[in-house]
Amino acid sequence: MTAELVRGQNHPLPRTRLEIRVSAGAAVVAGATLGDERGRVADARCVAHPGAPALPGVEVSRRAAAEHRLAVDLEAVGEAVHRVSVLLALPPGAPGPSRFAGLAAPFVAVTGLDGTEIARYTITGLGAESAVVALELYRRQGAWKIRAVGQGYAGGLADLLSDQGLPEAGQVTGAIWEAIAPGSTRSVAAPPPHTGDDALVRAVSAGAPGGPGLDAAPDAAPPPAEPTTVPQQQQHHQQQQRAVAGGPVSYAHPRRRTATEPPTAPVAPPLDPQGPDRPVAGDAGGWSMDERLYNQVWGMFEDLARTVAAYRSAVNFADARREQELDRVLSDARARMGPAGEQARERAHAKREELVARAGEVLERDLAQLIAESEVVEPALPPAYARWDSPVWHAYRVPMEIPMALRLGDVRLPERPLLRIPMLVRLPLERGLWIDAGRTGSEAAACLDAEQIKGLAVDTAVAVAARLLAVYPAHEFAVHVIDPAGAAAARLAPLTRAGVLAAPPAAGAAGVAEVLAGLTERVDLVQMAVRGGAGTDALPPGMDTAEQLLIVNDFPHGFDDRALNQLRYLADEGPSVGVHLLMVADREEASAYGPVLRPLWRSLLRLTPVPDDHLADPWVGHAWTYEPPLAPSGSRIVEQVLGRVGEARAAWPR
Repeated sequence: MTAELVRGQNHPLPRTRLEIRVSAGAAVVAGATLGDERGRVADARCVAHPGAPALPGVEVSRRAAAEHRLAVDLEAVGEAVHRVSVLLALPPGAPGPSRFAGLAAPFVAVTGLDGTEIARYTITGLGAESAVVALELYRRQGAWKIRAVGQGYAGGLADLLSDQGLPEAGQVTGAIWEAIAPGSTRSVAAPPPHTGDDALVRAVSAGAPGGPGLDAAPDAAPPPAEPTTVPQQQQHHQQQQRAVAGGPVSYAHPRRRTATEPPTAPVAPPLDPQGPDRPVAGDAGGWSMDERLYNQVWGMFEDLARTVAAYRSAVNFADARREQELDRVLSDARARMGPAGEQARERAHAKREELVARAGEVLERDLAQLIAESEVVEPALPPAYARWDSPVWHAYRVPMEIPMALRLGDVRLPERPLLRIPMLVRLPLERGLWIDAGRTGSEAAACLDAEQIKGLAVDTAVAVAARLLAVYPAHEFAVHVIDPAGAAAARLAPLTRAGVLAAPPAAGAAGVAEVLAGLTERVDLVQMAVRGGAGTDALPPGMDTAEQLLIVNDFPHGFDDRALNQLRYLADEGPSVGVHLLMVADREEASAYGPVLRPLWRSLLRLTPVPDDHLADPWVGHAWTYEPPLAPSGSRIVEQVLGRVGEARAAWPR
């Protein structure tokens, strides 16, 4: 589980080979210092920076950027090193803010080399500082820990290095600025400063998540239009709203590489698909092409979330400003009547339309760039990330390695419904899935009856199971199905005909009990082996060590109290030892169990078989419309892929 750190908090590090990911609202320099037990830095050879990016055990970026990835191997730093401090600094004279108060709170995450997140920290409370010690990795009694620091320095990087005892702090600082000078033109320009007097828009500081995330808790309603708590990430948008009133505005995403915009241009020119800024698939950081594409897709998600949030905030600001001006007119009885009052009202409405139009132009520009990027990225996605209608599936071969993520559908926003962003989830699954077979509030569901929705829910479950089977090696993933009444036999046919199920779908109360007992026993045995430090050799002979997926249809039919408790146990304890749950259920039909099932629903990621705007994004407050990963009507690609998986499983030596 990821640790959400606050200033001063520490957390143990379970591994020594790490990646530190930095995200800021503008181009920053990232570096690291190697200190002794007191944190003192002996000389310039103990500072990793763009001019000297590689030290024993530490490697940093060579340029200023809004995103960084630092590689750390704590076993290679040397016995004299007891503290590795991660530094962030704003380059002097570069486009953008000169103090951290002018950008969104920087975010730092510590992950393993496989991408597993260990800890994250959002550096809040910065003001006039231009350099900050973000966090430190320190050695204590032979073990390494991480501490969230967040210590800022108004005097800049030189003061920071001097405070760590570096004798030549000034010379090292000069060398850093000199090293990044050739690349300074690639930095993303900051939004223009606020010049007007705006009391309507205030930046509200709050603990923000480190990045966009989707939460499909069934009890969560779509977020309100005017949230009372604004994440730190949204301060960037609020600063841009202020600029709308006083001058030109740029909605450039500070975490993505874009062309530098002239500070006086209200709207950047449209993207030239053949120009130097044309999108490129895989144009993101990562150790492999799959990871680069994964990061690029998430960058597109963030771009869309941020630019739409900026547009909506600008519209809200324009509405609030108009209401404020109208209130001033109406508050004066002498002015609200006659030609003067009418002219004042017309000016207020005209100003509102002007502000909304300018924000709309910026939105269209950003959406055009995202559409161009999507048109390049989508055809380049590997099978694990691709839609069912992608040509890559026609050349599909069963893989030998597990990918880092899987596509579970698409998400979109109403501002541009045709722009769909792949919804990627990391593998192995960290939580179970629930495909809601009940009637939702979407327009698509309103046109269907209850049986049609249940049928689509099973089709979605089959499509998800097929994707999981397709991206795992033939011997490393097994699927079980519980269908107590046999109601889904016809729709489960693609799985049964291909021979990819571990056993025929279980029917009746006896079948439910048998499958649940077997998987519960597997979870217990693997947990005991893990706690005892033993490997898979300690498991009973013949036990399948592959990842397991249990599809449960028509819940709660066929479930008694014992089976219900076993199901909840699998949902809670199964993912950590490779047993995953995929529920196809209507929550209303299980309401007879009362509140006992609430923890089960909340532990699962809720998906819908028809498009529905139920995925809540706590980062900027959007309600994303989710679209399930169904194959095109009339396509047989799912059956073809499952057939190849079945052939590979049959040919695998046992």
